[in-house]
Amino acid sequence: MKSNEWTVGQVAERFELPTNVLRHWETVGLLTPARDSADRRRYGRDDVVRVAVIQRSKAAGMSLDQIRVLMDSEARGRHEVLEAHIADLDRRMEEMRQSREMAQHAFSCKEHDVTSCPGFRKHVKDLLTDF
Repeated sequence: MKSNEWTVGQVAERFELPTNVLRHWETVGLLTPARDSADRRRYGRDDVVRVAVIQRSKAAGMSLDQIRVLMDSEARGRHEVLEAHIADLDRRMEEMRQSREMAQHAFSCKEHDVTSCPGFRKHVKDLLTDF
């Protein structure tokens, strides 16, 4: 085995993934590792980069279908997929910011039941407008 080629087990271990996940990504067309004479998968540097892109994209909330469009140079709709993903990230980041503020308030709140604290309630006021 060349020093710039890795087995499915080595790649899976490096990315802390079960080997069946890499095989699934291959089945759905996200990976196409080379095969050796015994038909064993051999991942090159480009394959490893693709695994890293898939892993980072999944962690950011992208579906495998979205990732497929992102990584397919022939796919139509890449910009639309990316625009939708960026909008989703922005929305989730704002939700996380609000949740962080709420948690910080709860951490310093002296009330036994933080939900009865007026300062805490302001963090969910936007969700209660119809009630």
